[in-house]
Amino acid sequence: MSKSIIIIGGGIIGLCSAYYLQKEGHQVTIIDQSNMDTGASYVNAGYLSPSHLVPLSAPGVMKKGLKWMLNSASPLYIKPRLNTDFIKWTLAFNKSCDANHVKRAIPAIKGIALWSQDLYDDIKRDENFNFHYQKKGLLMLCQTDKMLEEEIEMAHLAKREGLDVSEISKEELKALEPNATFNIKGATYFKCDSHMTPQEFMTEMKAHLKAVGVRFFPNEKVEDLVVNNEKIEAVKTNNQTLKADEFVLSAGSWSSLLSKKLGLKLLLQAGKGYRINTTQDTGITIPSILAEAKVAVTPMNGFTRFAGTMEIAGINDNINKVRVEAIAKAASSFYPEITLTQEEKNDVASGLRPVSPDGLPYIGKSSKCKNLTIATGHAMMGLSMGSATGKLISEIISDKKTTLNINPFHPDRKF
Repeated sequence: MSKSIIIIGGGIIGLCSAYYLQKEGHQVTIIDQSNMDTGASYVNAGYLSPSHLVPLSAPGVMKKGLKWMLNSASPLYIKPRLNTDFIKWTLAFNKSCDANHVKRAIPAIKGIALWSQDLYDDIKRDENFNFHYQKKGLLMLCQTDKMLEEEIEMAHLAKREGLDVSEISKEELKALEPNATFNIKGATYFKCDSHMTPQEFMTEMKAHLKAVGVRFFPNEKVEDLVVNNEKIEAVKTNNQTLKADEFVLSAGSWSSLLSKKLGLKLLLQAGKGYRINTTQDTGITIPSILAEAKVAVTPMNGFTRFAGTMEIAGINDNINKVRVEAIAKAASSFYPEITLTQEEKNDVASGLRPVSPDGLPYIGKSSKCKNLTIATGHAMMGLSMGSATGKLISEIISDKKTTLNINPFHPDRKF
């Protein structure tokens, strides 16, 4: 049965949800507070990464985070704040940083990331999209013996999970990337990963959705929800009131602010990431992660992107120049022949990624509201999980059996 559906949030998750809902015959409207051409869905590293099996909340991360708290240039920077939501999130994050949680999370992360890759393949083929999309894998580059040992251990874990990964020597790396110069001890190579130029995908998807009748209301902020009998009847924006049968909350880092209006306290923190683009001839053809610095390097369509850092400091769009310099410094450290220019660093952009305490997204319906489906909390994996999340949202709202077990992603799960 066709339903009228309002999606709050037009990032990667919102667009993919609209894509599959429209295919099921539903009438879809997307509302977004921005112009829908900036933010995390546009400035990310472009990775589709089944290799990222382990959630952010892993053993030892909280200890590192406390140490890094004193260093605003660190890969993970958690700014201490006397804020109730932040404190609750921090306590839940700390509780999740254990081996049992990681063991339970790995199958869920692997399943949705692998399926998502297949669905992107289908979308590109079925819609004749032309967005830049390559399957060249992902290199984990290490400068120290300690980090190389950790990455080899991670590779063994991934291999046990059935992923295609191997350790490679500096000589093998040179054969793979003959036109780039490296300063590393060694590397691992995940052949299972792929990458794209994200803004190309977003632009093509928006154009396609408009062509098939999806309505867009950019630059409109949802300010209130009209609720009756545990159901949303309408959303009130700064411009209008819109009614629908079903609603999807995919507003990224802003999702928890709206969910509070339903008495649903989604534990979410905004994790800021930065990107620097360069059109220099870097010689880089395979995406890489600079392991010690936690900086992602992606050869995109016509430029190379250096992206990274996780800065948990509330919802803001401030540019921390110390963190920008940390990314640029890492680039030069790992690639001695690359120096990012001041102009390139000045052109930096940032995006806010919604981070749940346990590193798993929220996907599904809460007991607090009968006609709201939640799709947020993907952290750095929004693109990696985007298409599969959209498909799951469509299955849930269309009253179909979900392809994946979504219990690990339940919005009402306890921490």
